[in-house]
Amino acid sequence: MNWITRIGAGVLLGTIISCGQTPSKEKKIANNDSMAHCSSNLPARFAAAQSSQDIRPADSASYAGMVKIKGGSFLMGAADKDGRPDEYPQHQVVVNDFWIDATEVTNAQFRKFVEATGYITTAERKPDWEELKKQLPPGTPKPPDSVLVAASLVFTPSSHPIPLNNAAQWWRWQKGADWRHPQGPGSSIEGKDDYPVVHVSWDDAMAYAKWAGKRLPTEAEWEYAARAGMANQTYSWGNEPVDQGQPKANIWQGHFPDKNTKTDGYERLAPVRSYRPNAYGLYDMAGNVWEWCADWYTPDYYQQLAGKQTENPQGPASSFDPDEPTVPKRVVRGGSFLCHESYCASYRVSARMKTSPDTGLEHTGFRCVKD
Repeated sequence: MNWITRIGAGVLLGTIISCGQTPSKEKKIANNDSMAHCSSNLPARFAAAQSSQDIRPADSASYAGMVKIKGGSFLMGAADKDGRPDEYPQHQVVVNDFWIDATEVTNAQFRKFVEATGYITTAERKPDWEELKKQLPPGTPKPPDSVLVAASLVFTPSSHPIPLNNAAQWWRWQKGADWRHPQGPGSSIEGKDDYPVVHVSWDDAMAYAKWAGKRLPTEAEWEYAARAGMANQTYSWGNEPVDQGQPKANIWQGHFPDKNTKTDGYERLAPVRSYRPNAYGLYDMAGNVWEWCADWYTPDYYQQLAGKQTENPQGPASSFDPDEPTVPKRVVRGGSFLCHESYCASYRVSARMKTSPDTGLEHTGFRCVKD
């Protein structure tokens, strides 16, 4: 694998690059659990210590645009046989009352933050080779300077059917791609104020949340809000298959990654509030963009909570991913516009994914919560 492919495909180590799930109810996923194909031995962009910019909370922080969620208990995790191993076992969780953004954070909201603070996102900064090589095998040669540039990953559909065992085939390491330029130089977010902001790392999301007087949701809060009071359902809207009835979420229809029939009305991102909200009034808890959670990731965390009731779990104290043991990972939830049942069924309400906190790409965003 050359350096452009290696860094380009893995700038977001362990990434949520629309990676595989186990077979879904509707159809057997051709690639089965393809996470290893996307995340193995791929370096993170650079160390997450880049989040040291001075961010002070905005004076106008409020609950506007948020929904109050009444706390309670629920069974967290997959109730059926269609989850990945880290979705089991189900376990009893209690969460306190909290407020959550009704939508994913939009370009307009993020712009206000940047204008108020002068914040520079991860994708807009040049990677630090000294930090990057700490996550690579000893002796790995330094890549050319043309690769170590401010950039991010941009989805590039194939022109024909291809095997789904190498995500680098449909992701491009694009110089100049960032939240203002989602597909790189020449693209823009003009006229897209109500679209979710993308190309944001966990560090970027945390900085925004601090400024807004909010925080990122715990994984338990996220799933509790997504379930909206329903027990053991497959999706945030219930159990009706995603491809039946009216469009329910912005996902991939057709044949991934070469033909999107756009049955849901959108080829890539959709404006927030484009589909009906769940029973709690929350939009896009499935599809559109992956959403950062506060928690560190470990594959066995649910096993540690099995057989007991846990109040307000904050996730494990540290991260460990056996696929990439040197790289810390945070949890992301909800799936994205690239999720397709043949490859990534992560619009399921219990589906989890993991990625390094310095990662951001074209289908990753977030929403905030507040106590």
